[in-house]
Amino acid sequence: MSKKIEIIPAIDLIDGKCVRLSQGDYNQKTVYNENPLEVAKMFETAGIQRLHLVDLDGAKAKHIVNYKVLEAIATKTDLVIDFGGGLKSDKDLEIAFSSGAAMVTGGSIAVKERDIFLAWLEKYGNGKIILGADAKDGKIAVSGWLETTELAVIDFISEYFTKGIQKVISTDISRDGMLSGPAFELYSEIMEKLPKVEIIASGGIASMDDILKLDEMGVPGVITGKAIYENRITLKEIEKFIL
Repeated sequence: MSKKIEIIPAIDLIDGKCVRLSQGDYNQKTVYNENPLEVAKMFETAGIQRLHLVDLDGAKAKHIVNYKVLEAIATKTDLVIDFGGGLKSDKDLEIAFSSGAAMVTGGSIAVKERDIFLAWLEKYGNGKIILGADAKDGKIAVSGWLETTELAVIDFISEYFTKGIQKVISTDISRDGMLSGPAFELYSEIMEKLPKVEIIASGGIASMDDILKLDEMGVPGVITGKAIYENRITLKEIEKFIL
């Protein structure tokens, strides 16, 4: 039997609270829970093993901000946490790993400070460094999605794959938080052109059907946030799928 897709819930942090943005817009913010640890524990109880934790304050401030929340979740659950948002320096990375992150995601830095990102990859290895390839109209977007570059997504991932990257989180930001369905065509193209990349789909997940379709396609992992918080995907459904 083929390996099932891994469902990875997202907790996005602003002011230490669990929020979601629509299309990365900080002005379109919904606070879902004042206590992210409570949310993380609910995920763990449902049988989920991995968590995608995003420091949106950090993405804006360009340095890690919500590391205390990371530390609380890492010490009080057994979730494997991948952490992103605002990781710009060696110091940020040290704080993230010492606060309990199992992996970190670098997006903007991989575009703007390639040497730093490649040094992290060399130092920590491709099991701990994830490439963030956020896409808008097939092009890479950076800085908490506030700007779009001219870099084609496939070329960007391909170049880093040759440098040793294996895990890639690709969010189609035009769909993120919109519950409009994920970018099936984009993930299909990435898997066809770069079959050895471990792609994690993110953005637009609206229902369990979307996850099942990605699973059928052979996508290794999927990140979902808003669909869970708005009860379009229940933790019972996830539990049933995992088991």
